[in-house]
Amino acid sequence: LFPLWWFRTHRWEITEDAVYVRTGFFWQEWRIAPMSRIQTVDTVRGPLEQLFRLATVTVTTASAKGAVRIAGLDHEVAADLARQLTRITRDTPGDAT
Repeated sequence: LFPLWWFRTHRWEITEDAVYVRTGFFWQEWRIAPMSRIQTVDTVRGPLEQLFRLATVTVTTASAKGAVRIAGLDHEVAADLARQLTRITRDTPGDAT
């Protein structure tokens, strides 16, 4: 039941311009982090995530709202995503402030 709920309430997309993340069922939150505002990209794997071969990608921006998190990813997908975001942000003009 939990994977079905998670699938229906969490969405994310990466483009050349921004990171888009939507979470929530009753109260939905839609976050957009422009590539030019990204400061760091981190991959975190806690003990349970390691057990199930999952990871969380955290995209830190210069936003007062805080970091954008994409949780529950396969650990290999998370590593590829972090590499892709690092490449795109490196090639994107802007000072991330």
